[in-house]
Amino acid sequence: MDLTIPRVLMWQFLTGMALAAVLWGVFDGVVGYSAVLGSLICLIPNAFLALRLVVPRRDPGAAALINAAWIGEIGKLALTVLFFTLVFTLVRPLSAAALFAGFIATQLVTLSGLLMRSEQEMDTRNSNGS
Repeated sequence: MDLTIPRVLMWQFLTGMALAAVLWGVFDGVVGYSAVLGSLICLIPNAFLALRLVVPRRDPGAAALINAAWIGEIGKLALTVLFFTLVFTLVRPLSAAALFAGFIATQLVTLSGLLMRSEQEMDTRNSNGS
């Protein structure tokens, strides 16, 4: 079983919480919870997309997977817009800089998932070729 997706989501969560803790300690609670909200605005839609891709489908074909990916991406985008809208309209006080810092830091962890995946594929190729 491929554990890349759960690992990336876990690292996204941990990165967001670590950033929020540091910002909370250096600045104040508003900056800290703004970073947490930014991290969650990234994490929750990513988890939605991940679930769309890994949940078994009745049709295991490529077309069904592409359809699930499209729906997942559209849902991810819609959730991201919805969460940003809710936070900007309902949360006062708010640090926009910390909100976006949490979002961006959490989103950058996704790139590490690509690196984990390519490293895993190289390990698989090396073990099969030996």
